Amino acid sequence: GEVVVSCRPSTEFAGNLYKGEGILPGSPRDVWECIKPVAGGLRTKWDQNVKDFEVIEAISDTVSICRTTTPSACMRIISPREFVDVVVMKQFEDGTMLSAATNVEHPLCPPQPNFVRGFNYPCGCFCIPVPG
Repeated sequence: GEVVVSCRPSTEFAGNLYKGEGILPGSPRDVWECIKPVAGGLRTKWDQNVKDFEVIEAISDTVSICRTTTPSACMRIISPREFVDVVVMKQFEDGTMLSAATNVEHPLCPPQPNFVRGFNYPCGCFCIPVPG
């Protein structure tokens, strides 16, 4: 499958907004299992930019406070990062699955030594079933 990446300037910060789209030959449920942001999920196994993912606090069965860490990069020129986000996951009647997140501070997750605290603007991903 082909992946199309597009971007446009942000109206909220000095940078760009990016969107990646593609059609994968798999069931929406199988694709979702690979990308959903959950502790112990498959994302840390295939995504080299996600070292660990942990739930700091479960607010409900669909909303949680999560910490994601990334490894160092470029021969350790870029330090490991940590991000703390409020994450919502939802499944719609048509089978679409969604995760959306944004930066949050949480008293149970102060900045950790040896990590640079990153800041995520609102972001997320959709897994939308297509015919066939």
